[in-house]
Amino acid sequence: MFSIEHDFDATVITLVDEGEVHLQEDVTIEAFEDCVVIQQVDPKTDQPMRITLSIRQAQDLAAALNLPEGVYRLK
Repeated sequence: MFSIEHDFDATVITLVDEGEVHLQEDVTIEAFEDCVVIQQVDPKTDQPMRITLSIRQAQDLAAALNLPEGVYRLK
């Protein structure tokens, strides 16, 4: 399950892990004009862990999800 919200300066996507076994914490993805921030709370420390991707990195990641194994450069 996921939700999408449009804030003033970002689109926020929350991914909820639904399943019967070994559920992970929710993942929040904030898409800004110049970067994408992925955040998940570490259940051991109860602290948020953040990864910031450039827009180019986010585009590469999206493309990689649909490609077979290999090395690529998007044009």
